[in-house]
Amino acid sequence: MKVAVVILNWNGCDMLRTFLPSVLTHSTGEGVAVYVADNGSTDPSVDMIQAEFPTVQLILLHQNYGFAEGYNRALQQIEAEYVVLLNSDVEVSEHWLQPLMAYLDTHPEVAACQPKIRSYHHREMFEYAGAAGGFIDRYGYPFCRGRIFGSVEKDEGQYDTIAPLFWATGAALFIRRADYMEAGGLDTRFFAHMEEIDLCWRLRARGRGIVCVPESVVYHVGGATLRKENPRKTFLNFRNNLLLLYKNLPTTELNSVMRLRRWLDYIAATVFLLKGDAKNARAVLRARREYQRLRPSFTAAREENLRKSTLQPIPERSTYSILWQFYAKGRRAFGKLNRSTLHGNQSATSHLARPS
Repeated sequence: MKVAVVILNWNGCDMLRTFLPSVLTHSTGEGVAVYVADNGSTDPSVDMIQAEFPTVQLILLHQNYGFAEGYNRALQQIEAEYVVLLNSDVEVSEHWLQPLMAYLDTHPEVAACQPKIRSYHHREMFEYAGAAGGFIDRYGYPFCRGRIFGSVEKDEGQYDTIAPLFWATGAALFIRRADYMEAGGLDTRFFAHMEEIDLCWRLRARGRGIVCVPESVVYHVGGATLRKENPRKTFLNFRNNLLLLYKNLPTTELNSVMRLRRWLDYIAATVFLLKGDAKNARAVLRARREYQRLRPSFTAAREENLRKSTLQPIPERSTYSILWQFYAKGRRAFGKLNRSTLHGNQSATSHLARPS
């Protein structure tokens, strides 16, 4: 099989009924198959798929393993050159697979890519979870071409070039199955949130490329599982981000970055309190406690990542603080950032940005 489009589902019957038709209509061709991996749903999802979408191949998991382990278990049961991790709330467009497949076919140095992600409800806008490709700052804060924190840009073609990335979104991640498996897949201990950034960091550190191919466009609802600033989401984002840093930061940076992050996290908790949001403030503090508890169990993974790293510094990891750029400098759009403050410059990966 050439391409397996894999949608992980948990109690998303209505979502599947809405979005599966576009995936099936526009994901055709020889060697292309659409799978739904069901994470032990208790709603009618499985019966509905069997009755209404009989061409979909079902993978039945017996409990909710979360995003990371759910996908790992599903991909172990699929043999394909490329797999697409596709959220259940994504509408795809005509010929969306072809540019992604063509790019990886002709660029063996690239492990994964993503389409341009627009908002399903505001279709001229980028979507928060991925936009036109992801980067990360010195202290672990993710941002995108088209989205910095909560500031989302209108898509006016300003990011319509193929570009090297630090991370590609898990909402529509097109990846070589061999690279996915060799890197160990998604870290199941994350359960959900930040796991695709962790996977991309491992791949990028090992010299494999990540790009956005904006000729491919999809539309993402976003926030369908947990709404923004849900305390559970806040906890997972902060905890997993700290674990991400511990697993992957070079030894020369680890202590200095983690010291400053401690203060930044306390400031974030204070801001929540000042807004009258005690639940999210407690979620940040609980995330820090849980990080401290879990950190020793991640030491072996950290040692493996450092041992296998071949690319330092990673050009797409910025040397600046995106918090400073955004709040102090007022740079609310990716195009206004000082690109020279990226590690070195983009020339180290410019070969990734050339269209075939």
